[in-house]
Amino acid sequence: MTLRPILIHPDPRLKKPCTPIDGITPDIGKLAEDMLQTMYDAPGVGLAAPQVGVLQRMFVMDCVKEEGESPRPMVLINPEIVATSDEMNTYEEGCLSIPEHYAEVTRPKLVTMRWTGLDGKLHEDEFDGLWATCAQHELDHLNGKLFIDHLGAIKRQMITRKMVKFKREQARG
Repeated sequence: MTLRPILIHPDPRLKKPCTPIDGITPDIGKLAEDMLQTMYDAPGVGLAAPQVGVLQRMFVMDCVKEEGESPRPMVLINPEIVATSDEMNTYEEGCLSIPEHYAEVTRPKLVTMRWTGLDGKLHEDEFDGLWATCAQHELDHLNGKLFIDHLGAIKRQMITRKMVKFKREQARG
């Protein structure tokens, strides 16, 4: 397994819609392994392929946070939303590509997703709470959208300016 560098906003690759994955290959399996390792190391609860510079429709997530509870890593390939609840939920979201910035985002409370697993089979499940928020957040990445795109223009521009400064400081070392 390899830890992959996470792209930091603003990066044009984070704004591009991703292409579907044609088939489950050993390379896709390796990418999924690397992404899970990178996500856990960060630490985060979700990571989309474009965040590691791969413009393909795949994300990983594991929203288990309780001490002593077994991890539940998931790999979703070519995911799509098939149903959402009318009831909404507001959650303070963050993003590994926008470190140390958080904002409240309102999304459907329940979401049913369909995706291909690493086993090559079609899966469908309903997600609730943090799992639903995470799944929608990561799916946004595959469509070239960031959580700050759900915010007002002024707040979004402020965060983007701070991230430009953060990247400049990082580059100076």
